[in-house]
Amino acid sequence: MANGKPNRPIRPRGGGPKGRRRVVIEGGGNRPGTGQRQRPGDRPADRGPRQPREVVAPTGPATVESGVTLRDFSQALGVAMPQIIKLLMNLGTMKTATQSLTDDEVALIAAELGREVTIKHADDDDTEPETFEDAEESLKARPPVVTIMGHVDHGKTTLLDAIRQTSVVSTEAGGITQHIGAYQADHDGRLITFLDTPGHEAFTAMRARGAKVTDIAVLVVAADDGVMPQTKESISHARAAEVPIVVAVNKIDLPDANADRVLSELATEGLQPEEWGGDVQVARVSAKQGEGLEDLLERILLVADAELDLRANPDAEASGPIIESRLDVGRGPVATMLVHRGTLKVGDAIVAGDGWGRVRALYDYRGERIQQARPGEPVEILGFDRPPPAGELARVVENERRAREVAQQRGERLRREALAKQRTGGVSLEKLFEQMGTGAVQDLNIVIKGDVQGSVEAIVSELGKIQHPEVRVSVIHTGVGGITENDVNLAAASNAMIVGFNVRPSAEVRGVAERAGVEIRLYRVIYQLTEEIEQALVGMLSPVETEAILGEVEVRALFRASRIGTIAGCMVTSGVVRRGANVRLFREGTRIHETTVAQLRRFKDDVREVTEGFECGILLDGFNDLREGDVFEIFETREVERTSLDAPSSSAAS
Repeated sequence: MANGKPNRPIRPRGGGPKGRRRVVIEGGGNRPGTGQRQRPGDRPADRGPRQPREVVAPTGPATVESGVTLRDFSQALGVAMPQIIKLLMNLGTMKTATQSLTDDEVALIAAELGREVTIKHADDDDTEPETFEDAEESLKARPPVVTIMGHVDHGKTTLLDAIRQTSVVSTEAGGITQHIGAYQADHDGRLITFLDTPGHEAFTAMRARGAKVTDIAVLVVAADDGVMPQTKESISHARAAEVPIVVAVNKIDLPDANADRVLSELATEGLQPEEWGGDVQVARVSAKQGEGLEDLLERILLVADAELDLRANPDAEASGPIIESRLDVGRGPVATMLVHRGTLKVGDAIVAGDGWGRVRALYDYRGERIQQARPGEPVEILGFDRPPPAGELARVVENERRAREVAQQRGERLRREALAKQRTGGVSLEKLFEQMGTGAVQDLNIVIKGDVQGSVEAIVSELGKIQHPEVRVSVIHTGVGGITENDVNLAAASNAMIVGFNVRPSAEVRGVAERAGVEIRLYRVIYQLTEEIEQALVGMLSPVETEAILGEVEVRALFRASRIGTIAGCMVTSGVVRRGANVRLFREGTRIHETTVAQLRRFKDDVREVTEGFECGILLDGFNDLREGDVFEIFETREVERTSLDAPSSSAAS
């Protein structure tokens, strides 16, 4: 006993409790003949060695979303992540499981694995229109939705202005419609909804969007101008949307108007007028004089009644496309929606793309506050958390929680796609500095802010058409609303300029931009914007090296000097020869060598130049293998600043 405690028996190391023995039972849970216990999963000895299980490689097509993460792509293909990571490393890229893959990387991996992979983009979801099964008794008549389309300056907005007896053209910069406007007109007690689409080629996407949401397309053609490029494009959009076309031959009051010539050109495009035995309704109008407007409206309603079944269920949950959106000072995000189905009411929870909210207020096309909007009516909505993308389908859902959830899912998908595109496009500062250091393509970084979403889309589309092997436009951020301090900070960090379209910065923001050295350019017309951006790109181009032929010299005699080499006694047959100029040596018409004039003498004097008809002595730099009869072509290289993007990077002048 120690310290008052009884001594405990000491157990041997490695042994079990005293007096306890280990018993091995043959058979049962033991391996036969071994005396060892059989563990679960062990194969009986009489079944032979374990055979390797055959792994069947997954085959067949797979569909993934653009911007898919490496882990999700691995699961979609049924291929282990380490195998995909190894393929990416072979391509010079390292990715983690949660990083997004670009579309190019997805295609390359699929090709390496011999798999067929379809990449689904967020915009692809909108190509399949939503269909509803409504009971026949629930369908009610709705107003026809009419799109005004045509070439720029053919009088589309003036025509709509005359129909509505308002003034819209005066509010548009340069008289050019640069937004989609939605309005309604009353004719004999029946409402007609009009969409005015821009005619300038930069707004192709907006014009196509207008054709997708319409029932009837009114093609406006000027009687003094005829069918033009945007006229043909509008016809293509209307046909792609499978909507009937009504032709309005405008400006018939002008002295040089020729409506028959316009009809002949339209017939060439496949639009045969009804008066010529075809099926296309044609109205001759003068928007400024107010002539033929009643006839045009009658023909629109005739087509609507004869060819279309314009009915919708007004009692369902509202849905329809977003025509336009903007950020209004004082009111916040404002969206223009064309209700296709159901009745939109104040208080409804609504979602469109990555924007959601609760309808706080509704305004009709006159700016009057209303409580609800029925099918076929355009309406302005207040209550979105952000301006929803134009062209997105807006729909009412059961509550705000559901609206937020749907918008967040859509927004996350759009962010993944944008992230994948950024990695492909190389707009990061690190890549930019690396490219500029190696003499690669230089980027003109731009932050674009516009008054409405459609204008921003059109600007981005137009700038994307500017292609050059040495410089390019890189749009690093777009947004709707005024230019803010955050935009200036982003531009300063990205070495970018800010382009504002129908928006302006406050005095405080201007001060921040001046201190940060950020240039802000403001525009109201897209022509001027694209022209000045092109000029900015021209300023980034390196000068062009050109050659100027100075003259031609013929070798008449040779003088060999032991210390300096062979001196050619020459006659200047044309032009002039200068000391230090470049020389091409031709012998019997074949170019032998290219060097420079090291020394030029006239008799015993060193001279700077010798003109045509005079003799001289020439010593070439580093070349002495001369013969009588050789011809020297004297030329100079000059650097010339380029004045346009079309100028070649190098040229030779002769």
